[in-house]
Amino acid sequence: MNQNPQQPQPNPKNPINSTNPTNTSPPCRRCGTCCRKGGPALHLADEQLVTSGRIPLKHLFTIRQGQPASDNVRNIVAPAPTDIIKIKSSGPHNTTCRYYTPDPVGCTIYAHRPLECRLLNCRDTRAIEQTYNQNRLTRAHLLQRIPHLADLVAEHQNKCDPHHITTLIQTLKTTPTDTQARHTLNQITRFDHHLRQLTIEKTNLDPELLDFFFGTPLSAIINRGTGY
Repeated sequence: MNQNPQQPQPNPKNPINSTNPTNTSPPCRRCGTCCRKGGPALHLADEQLVTSGRIPLKHLFTIRQGQPASDNVRNIVAPAPTDIIKIKSSGPHNTTCRYYTPDPVGCTIYAHRPLECRLLNCRDTRAIEQTYNQNRLTRAHLLQRIPHLADLVAEHQNKCDPHHITTLIQTLKTTPTDTQARHTLNQITRFDHHLRQLTIEKTNLDPELLDFFFGTPLSAIINRGTGY
């Protein structure tokens, strides 16, 4: 992909800016296909991009540990073994990475793109396959810098436990008349909504940050029928 002309140009001699993950890989055509399929997940190698503000927290969302997540390498849906922090899409009804520019095809953070963007080559996926599920950046790593919100995140993770939610939804799929399961799921969904609103009121937090701290709202996930 062509780098945005307003961004610093990457040094091709620096391995961090290489478009070829291995010496034997065909060159990446930088066509933008991977960018249109969704933003990358972040790894520990990307932590400084976040802490420096190059990628602000409000541009991220969290797939919470235990939440069913698509594993595109193994082509399965499985509970996330850790938090998966990803860059948000450019809009509510598409998957395109928010940093992708279609005309001309480019990336507004190309010179400082995350690890997965540097490794992914759709014509040679060996590098990304070896790395995509290793050393993922989690909320715990970043919350060390904002400890006053860490307790809220922990409380939300405990009371909105993804494993419990998955069990309740599976119960309702097989037994739609199970009123206890429906009541419990509704309680959890209301708590999720209430905690988000309370956090904004008490901390004056930017609402765009909620998807990073607490993941996508449970009501939205359940209503669209994905993620659980």
